[in-house]
Amino acid sequence: MKAYYLTDAGKVRDHNEDSLIIVKNSNEEYLMAVADGMGGHSAGEVASSIAINYLGKHFKETFINMDKNEAVNWIRNSVNEANTLIFQHEKTHPESKGMGSTLVLAIVTKEYILFGNIGDSSGFVMKDERLHKVTYDHTLVNLLVSAGELTKEEAKEHPKKNVLMKALGANDPIEVDVFDCDMNISEILLCSDGLTNMLDKEQIEKVLLEEIDVEDKVNKLINKANNRGGTDNISVCYLIFEKEGEE
Repeated sequence: MKAYYLTDAGKVRDHNEDSLIIVKNSNEEYLMAVADGMGGHSAGEVASSIAINYLGKHFKETFINMDKNEAVNWIRNSVNEANTLIFQHEKTHPESKGMGSTLVLAIVTKEYILFGNIGDSSGFVMKDERLHKVTYDHTLVNLLVSAGELTKEEAKEHPKKNVLMKALGANDPIEVDVFDCDMNISEILLCSDGLTNMLDKEQIEKVLLEEIDVEDKVNKLINKANNRGGTDNISVCYLIFEKEGEE
């Protein structure tokens, strides 16, 4: 497998509230995660880094040879622990009141692939050279689309399109959505909405299908998002499964 991750502040924000990680344990199993922080006085970057730092360390220390059911429980329990850590920080740091974060993660083993998400950071997979979104955005407009009160086109331009219905730091305990993924895929992409608000699925897919290095694809996605306005922080975690016979 080849993996690469990168974050960029974008063209408008003066600091970056995103945090991300790709970590491998001793059993060659991977955790990928992106968190998009929110809250004033730089508190958003504190919330996202608390979540990502905890998950990365906890994965390396505790995630060994779990079956799929154990892994689902690990995701639920670990995300709730990260959420509790955010609440605890908020209690001892009044200036960070109201901070929170989205979270999207993927766990990759030889037997299964699982995704988890809270908020509007996204998880995608490439299958048969087509990009598919795995996760579901916890936004007000997505709720209205599901209820038939908005079309997908109306949702894109809706003034409240960034209003989240669920986030780390908003509720305790928190319920994370977990998705069991098809193993017959070639690539995984996780990103913050700084990418998906600037580029649609087809534009992302086009870059990922280019015959260029993993690092170049990630850089190109971020550059394209910035060229289209870069209105938010942009974060990308990308993993590609190497074909048989490849080094």
